[in-house]
Amino acid sequence: MDKQKKILPYPFIILIAALLLLGTAIVSLMLGTEALSFGRIFSVLSGQGTMLENFILFDLRLPRLLIVILAGAALVISGSLLQTLLKNDLADPGIIGINSGAGVGVAIFFLFFAAQAEAFSYLVPLAGCLGGLLTAFLIIFVSKNRPEALILNGIGFSFALSGLMVLLMSTANQEKVDFLTKWLSGSIWGTDWVYVAILAGMFIILLPFVFYHLRTLDLLTLDEYTTINLGIAVKPWRFIFMVIAVIFAAVTVSITGTITFLGLMGPHIARSIVGPKHRYFLPLAIFIGAELFLFADIIAQRIHLPTGILLSIIGSPYFIYLLLKKK
Repeated sequence: MDKQKKILPYPFIILIAALLLLGTAIVSLMLGTEALSFGRIFSVLSGQGTMLENFILFDLRLPRLLIVILAGAALVISGSLLQTLLKNDLADPGIIGINSGAGVGVAIFFLFFAAQAEAFSYLVPLAGCLGGLLTAFLIIFVSKNRPEALILNGIGFSFALSGLMVLLMSTANQEKVDFLTKWLSGSIWGTDWVYVAILAGMFIILLPFVFYHLRTLDLLTLDEYTTINLGIAVKPWRFIFMVIAVIFAAVTVSITGTITFLGLMGPHIARSIVGPKHRYFLPLAIFIGAELFLFADIIAQRIHLPTGILLSIIGSPYFIYLLLKKK
């Protein structure tokens, strides 16, 4: 670890992050219209709860909790990979058009294929993933795979796709417009166990690959000439990690709705604590992303505001700060 960044021993930092996330998760399970005490949560988890308590915990709160934690981690992984690949600290899946592409995929699916907003909802992550991947491939093609051009083209695609989504919504019936509006605000509409399984499956498949190749990610932060001389095939690896970043982001926002700036904030906070090496900052960033999303969700539910909007309110000043600092 970078000695200048070393505040505490790294295992202790990870332990603190894990305990903080665990404590926030317990608070999230306790709060709600029907409060559950700390003791009752463990009673219900051990099979000693009433029918109402079982319904509240297992059907309402626990699926949402796991989705928020997994989604926060996924968006931070996506943001970390994009910042590495594009060599730009301001990269975020919500900023460079991936979220908008996923949104158009979701909108097209509901408007032209699903009979009603809840029908075939388990296919929404697939539609969002396809929309995000298609958008990413178009951005890469237009940018001729040049990292310095990807950010600007991504921002342009983001605005264009947002306009396309508004146009699509103007042709829809009220039920579908209501659903898409809820999705755009980041209201975490998918809170069933099927979405927990989808996100967990994504992590099981992709995360071991990312962690196995953390050294490759470190090398990709170097200039292309140096990386090639070190034996790394830059373009294939860049393409592989770009696809992984898009899948993490697109599948996640298909379930949670539009979430911006989380993939920007998590990696920055982690790097400021433990330095730029991926084997140190990425595990910590995962905990930070999950914690930020969960904390924002708890606050948003108390003040009756969509979580995505609250994160945008928090993230916008941070983005401006980073922009001014970069200049």
